[in-house]
Amino acid sequence: MRVYYEDTDSGGVVYYANYLRFMERARTEWMRELGFEQDVLIREEGVIFAVRSAKVDYLRPALFNDQLTVVTELTHRGRASLTFFHSIIRQQEPAQPCCTGEVRVACINAGSLRPQPIPDLLLKEIADVS
Repeated sequence: MRVYYEDTDSGGVVYYANYLRFMERARTEWMRELGFEQDVLIREEGVIFAVRSAKVDYLRPALFNDQLTVVTELTHRGRASLTFFHSIIRQQEPAQPCCTGEVRVACINAGSLRPQPIPDLLLKEIADVS
């Protein structure tokens, strides 16, 4: 992804909270590659995924107009949660990670907003790529 002006602070550096947005997009694309759309999961399975915790390490700045790659890896699968490790890499020479993060998402019932086991169909797809 490219860093746009709207992603930066007044100094042209990516605003710290925007790294979480980049990680969110990467998780959405990860699920999409498995064949799952978030809106379909809500409608057909009645579940949503919500961030339960996040730990972010800021290593070096990303700047306006930089090209970034977000690497997403599933590191733990629980009964009702998934933990991901993200590495956001600035592609300009030399290519270097500028931010890493561990994000745990909980599967929750869209109606009650209470934890719920991850749907079996999704678990099967996750097991196939793990």
